[in-house]
Amino acid sequence: MTDADLVAQAVQGSPQAVESLLAHIRPQVVRYCRARLGPLSGGYTTADDVAQEVCVAILGALPRFRDQGVPFSAFVFGIAARKVADAHRAATRGFPLSVVDTVPDRPDANPGPEQLALAADLSRRLTFLLSELPETQREIIVLRVAVGLPAEEVGNVMGMSAAAVRVAQSRALHRLRNIAGSLVDEMA
Repeated sequence: MTDADLVAQAVQGSPQAVESLLAHIRPQVVRYCRARLGPLSGGYTTADDVAQEVCVAILGALPRFRDQGVPFSAFVFGIAARKVADAHRAATRGFPLSVVDTVPDRPDANPGPEQLALAADLSRRLTFLLSELPETQREIIVLRVAVGLPAEEVGNVMGMSAAAVRVAQSRALHRLRNIAGSLVDEMA
């Protein structure tokens, strides 16, 4: 079954098609949200929460989706971009605290403080490097590298040709290499 057939069946309300469609797009949405949100208010937990909100929004909008000749991914990442923007706005307003009534009996299987610190540092560095790019180049790098979309799909999402996406990606990577190189030179 092709992706277009799967989308068509999901739009018509087939539970199996909806489940398969979400299983197919969710990993891409999670990578997109993690790449765009980085260490924002709790790191990947927030990104995973936003990815879940994106999936719920897609489920809600799916019955109204109409194939207009662009890939379904343009629809998906349009919703994801809006949810990420909402998360950025919410992060500037402060975070609510949650109180835990009980302490778990088992040790936490999550990464320890050192791994979290290293991951946060890497994320901070990558976020800084990406912030040095123009918005279009940043979005292309996130969609191509973090999400893994082909140039054709990114072009449809961004309203560009696949060739223009490849050129912009090449320029963005060149710029990132120069910025990273100058940072290394400054540290030496």
